[in-house]
Amino acid sequence: MLSARQYDLGPFSIRINWPIAACVLLTIGTFGRLGLWQLDRAAEKVEAQQEMEAESSVSAAAIQEIPRGHLNKANPELQNRHVSLEGEYLNDKTVLLLAEFHETQIGYAVVSPFRLEENGQIVLVNRGWTSAVNRPGDSIRIAPVEGSVKTSAQIYVPPRDARVIASEIDASKWPIFMRDLEIDVISELLGEEVFPFEVRLTKDQPGVLIRHWPAVSADVDQNLSYALQWFILALIVIFVSLFASSNLWALLRGPDRGA
Repeated sequence: MLSARQYDLGPFSIRINWPIAACVLLTIGTFGRLGLWQLDRAAEKVEAQQEMEAESSVSAAAIQEIPRGHLNKANPELQNRHVSLEGEYLNDKTVLLLAEFHETQIGYAVVSPFRLEENGQIVLVNRGWTSAVNRPGDSIRIAPVEGSVKTSAQIYVPPRDARVIASEIDASKWPIFMRDLEIDVISELLGEEVFPFEVRLTKDQPGVLIRHWPAVSADVDQNLSYALQWFILALIVIFVSLFASSNLWALLRGPDRGA
């Protein structure tokens, strides 16, 4: 029984060696399955992230309950961790972060110190975005929150290689303006120890403005990249096999111009 056979479809012809074709199909199927597996892993991560977000937002622990030994950038559990805060805002010590954008509009991020009721520690709360475009004579909209409040937020841990641009600060009047949030500088200006990370208000909290920071999402970039690589490899095998076993390349080039 012959293992190879030629098929003609008009000008197109292809010679199929069935054992080799079986290997090619197996290779293509394997690459395709690996790509789909990576997509499934990405979907699982997104689902797990959503479940964790829903659970942690309901059972957010008080921020002062975090052990000091856990407050370091090497602790992955800190990023986006939901915490609750009870106390009051120090509205007269607000910090405005420059050149923050929302829907192409320039503005400020409003960061207000928050004094915890239980231990008196100060936490820097990023309340969101406010516009830098105001009518002449109008002050920047900070929307102070008066009195004792209970709120929830998420801890933000900046990347280890994040570049912090030092600001020239006029500490003679508040609010002060900074390019990046320099927690150590703010601690020095306030003359008190400050929680080592900023926290960002969750939606529908007292004092929240426009939450302009990116939504929390699962880290699926690597899975999507691998999936794309596997699918590309499958396509390469398809085209190489097709060109090697048929006259498709000759048809695409057209008649020999030198003939």
